[in-house]
Amino acid sequence: MNGPMKAAWGLTAFVIVVGAVLWLLTGQAIFAVFIVLGVLTAIGAWFTTRSAATGPTTPSHPEEKP
Repeated sequence: MNGPMKAAWGLTAFVIVVGAVLWLLTGQAIFAVFIVLGVLTAIGAWFTTRSAATGPTTPSHPEEKP
């Protein structure tokens, strides 16, 4: 995993933790939005890294290259 991806996962975890802590400390459910957005970001990052690791899904045709 490269540096930017580590930073993205770190930021995702930070947002989730901050949302949970603030929700527990204040009792205001609005901080659940932080948790939901953090989880959605994590899911998107996971799918992005999976698709990048597997490569393109369409076969390339040598005759189409310039």
